[in-house]
Amino acid sequence: MGYERFDVPAVRPPGRLALYWKLVRGDRPIGVLLLLWPTWWGLWLAAGGVPPWWTLLVFTAGVWLTRSAGCVINDYADRWLDPKVERTRERPLATGQVSGREALWVFVLLMLAALALVMTMNRLTIGLSVIAAFLAASYPYLKRYTYLPQVYLGMAFGFGIPMAFAAVQGQVPTLAWLLYAANILWATAYDTWYAMVDREDDIRAGAKSTAILFGDLDLVIQGLLYALTFATLLLVGRQAGLGTYYWAGLGVGVCLVVYEFVLCRKRERGPCLRAFLHNNWVGAAVFAGIAADLWLG
Repeated sequence: MGYERFDVPAVRPPGRLALYWKLVRGDRPIGVLLLLWPTWWGLWLAAGGVPPWWTLLVFTAGVWLTRSAGCVINDYADRWLDPKVERTRERPLATGQVSGREALWVFVLLMLAALALVMTMNRLTIGLSVIAAFLAASYPYLKRYTYLPQVYLGMAFGFGIPMAFAAVQGQVPTLAWLLYAANILWATAYDTWYAMVDREDDIRAGAKSTAILFGDLDLVIQGLLYALTFATLLLVGRQAGLGTYYWAGLGVGVCLVVYEFVLCRKRERGPCLRAFLHNNWVGAAVFAGIAADLWLG
């Protein structure tokens, strides 16, 4: 859940706060965006348009808080690994600039703030938030034991979808779980691009990922994952009764993904990172299709 760059100006608070800001990836907003888009997909579909303002505020702020907390616990879990990986060796925990105890306190404070927000929602949403917190806190440890941490990331990153339906409708219908499945497939695919950046370092360090598991078939399996993502999103559109604007949004998303495969055809680190970052626009295209169809369709 640590994302290293995004093409917007970095925000740099003064003094020691700058270390905490770096710890929560405040200067790297790509993770927030990749978590925010599917949450907004769910909110807009659940509400049939713009959701209630307080619910939108709670979920949007909650995305930032939980993603930040996830980054902290990720670095805490990976403090044995990050110094061995070129891309992560300058993180505050890896360098020792922030202690493990400090990191845990930051994590607790962020999660308490997220809890305070979710407590303003209904009981079903509060109950689902417990599952969401467990997924976010346990994800970083998966790379030690399984080659599928990217799948688990999708489960954690997308859990705002059933929570959104619970908050707006008081229930979690089939449509919510279908959208959740689409997000798991999408997150597995885009985080595999990210894992391809670190593949050689991870092999040397003994970490696991889908990029290592897929091996020479990585591009083929990536193609299958993205195809399944958009097939599931097609089912979402049919279930929700969406029309032309939604299909146009999916069409734009498909074109964006094709470009990612052009970038990654040689499996080089830099292009794979750019492909990962590029998924922000895929999520935005799907959201634009949903919002436009519900407003104009």
